[in-house]
Amino acid sequence: MSAVKKKKAKAKAAAKPRSRAGEKDLVLGLGATGLSVARYLKRTGRKAVFLDSREEPPGLQELDDLWPEAERELGSSDLPGNVARVIVSPGITDTDALVQAARDAGLEVISDIELFAREAKAPFVGITGSNGKSTVTTLLYHMCRAAGHNALAGGNLGEPALDLLAEQDPEFYVLELSSFQLQRTAALPAKVAVLLNISPDHLDWHANEDEYREAKYRIFREAESAVINREDPEAAARTSHIDRVISFGLDAPEDGHYGIRREDDQVFLARGDSVLLAVSELALFGLHNQANALAALAAGELLGLDLQSMLQVLCEFPGLPHRMQFVRRVSAVNYVNDSKATNVAAAIASIRSVDGMLVLIAGGEGKGGEFRALAEPLENKLRAAVLIGRDAEAIEAALDTIMPTYFARDMDDAVRQAAAFAEADDTVLLAPACASFDQFDNYAARGAAFCKAVEALRS
Repeated sequence: MSAVKKKKAKAKAAAKPRSRAGEKDLVLGLGATGLSVARYLKRTGRKAVFLDSREEPPGLQELDDLWPEAERELGSSDLPGNVARVIVSPGITDTDALVQAARDAGLEVISDIELFAREAKAPFVGITGSNGKSTVTTLLYHMCRAAGHNALAGGNLGEPALDLLAEQDPEFYVLELSSFQLQRTAALPAKVAVLLNISPDHLDWHANEDEYREAKYRIFREAESAVINREDPEAAARTSHIDRVISFGLDAPEDGHYGIRREDDQVFLARGDSVLLAVSELALFGLHNQANALAALAAGELLGLDLQSMLQVLCEFPGLPHRMQFVRRVSAVNYVNDSKATNVAAAIASIRSVDGMLVLIAGGEGKGGEFRALAEPLENKLRAAVLIGRDAEAIEAALDTIMPTYFARDMDDAVRQAAAFAEADDTVLLAPACASFDQFDNYAARGAAFCKAVEALRS
């Protein structure tokens, strides 16, 4: 048996669930993940109890429709008896009292991704990173389809991973994975593990930055092959046990790796010495999306995808909503929606992707992040900053030596102020550097509010 097969067999054996007669699963937290777990458990004939600390959690009506006889405990924080394992939704932290009680009781505490990895019959790609993972997941899915392979995509993006198991087995699964999911997954034998980048994020969920980083690096542990960012030397160290590793970066690549080359005043995506595609032909906008394209190409190579099919996707795929989305040009000013820039590193990538002067709209729930790093990329580039949300004053303190900052009541007010400050050929950029939950249901709702306010501007 080869070393890779032995590693996979060991991971699968370690992942086998314990079976104790008469016991049931505790599903902690409803919402999208909790409902996907409910559908999975009902399909597989498991007994379950559903617990949420809220009296009327989201997804309650859907659970009633799906499984009316299912046991549920709402508004409770006590560990029920006769429980075999606890399946925890990603939003619930490891410091939660019930999670800690379950561990103290010797119960298995796992994620939906752990259940997926135990059941999936087709190989899967796991993609994680602080920024860009949704774009790369979607790119790779389209590359698989363009190359004639049946693929399903989901996980932290779109369809929950367990729901994918209800469909006919594909040739490949492509999964976006969050640090929350990775931290609670015991065995993850991915065919390809992709780590795009790591920057401080979710420090309101993780105990500290070291824990967050460990959760991200965890994706490599049982992987068959890997894609790493050359700017992260620790990623190279964490993949030393993997036989096939391809790197990507925005520098000139060595043979067998992906990067950027310049020839005759043009910039190209390249593999080793071979240029592949002029950056000007990319449908995606921005330097960070060049890196995303290179990572997707590397992952596609490890899956055995046809190169020309992958390049065709890069020429056609315009990107996802709320990710450097061009909204409208009004009075010679461009308006760009990057509401998905929910942390400082993502906002910096957005800022650096814009040519010329900009008016920045930022703010929201900072998740314990540090905003001082925003100042450097905004130097000599910021016309004004319009700040919203809970951490507006913290961002002002980080930027007060750069350019004037202003506060806005809501998104409509922010867009109107930004329009007044912008000059011809400027860009008004929504790159919040924060989560949205202090003012909006999610980043998509925030982005939609920005687009609506822009559409209301008079030309």
